[in-house]
Amino acid sequence: MGSQRRKPPPKDMILMSIEALAFVAQVVLCILFYNHLGLNWLLYLCWAIVLVAVVLGWRARVAFQTKGETRAGESWLHTRTVVTGGLYAVLRHPMYLSFLLISLALVCLSQHWLNAVLGAILMGLLYNDMGREEKNSIEKFGDDYRGYMQQVPRMNFVVGAIRLFRRRRENEGDRWSL
Repeated sequence: MGSQRRKPPPKDMILMSIEALAFVAQVVLCILFYNHLGLNWLLYLCWAIVLVAVVLGWRARVAFQTKGETRAGESWLHTRTVVTGGLYAVLRHPMYLSFLLISLALVCLSQHWLNAVLGAILMGLLYNDMGREEKNSIEKFGDDYRGYMQQVPRMNFVVGAIRLFRRRRENEGDRWSL
């Protein structure tokens, strides 16, 4: 039998339901009001953001799935170790960043104020989820996760890439100095 999994509290279930409804509503509004303001240049930018978000989410899942040491028959979400490789060496929450980017892209694809309101709500809830996820990870992995939090930023890709570069340089010895 698999490991014991904690059932989310009712408050979290309500918030997740609101997130799901907000996302579905964003998609529907995007279909109904696609390019509402006629800003074609924004459409191209948004489709590029969607592409980046999908690739980011896919690569994050692959890293999580291959490096998470899940037991046979368990979901790739039930890791037994802190995943620190792949995109997780640069960002602590690349999947959440992917969701945030998709929500932002849906706002821009529809170019409608109501979608912007829903997007702001959804993005706020997703950001809140990251904090809750970190608390759960600290509970599950303790100091390993706390150390990971010190090294890898939550969502700042630029800072994460710089820190990764510095860590690799320190681990290899400073062969770049004169």
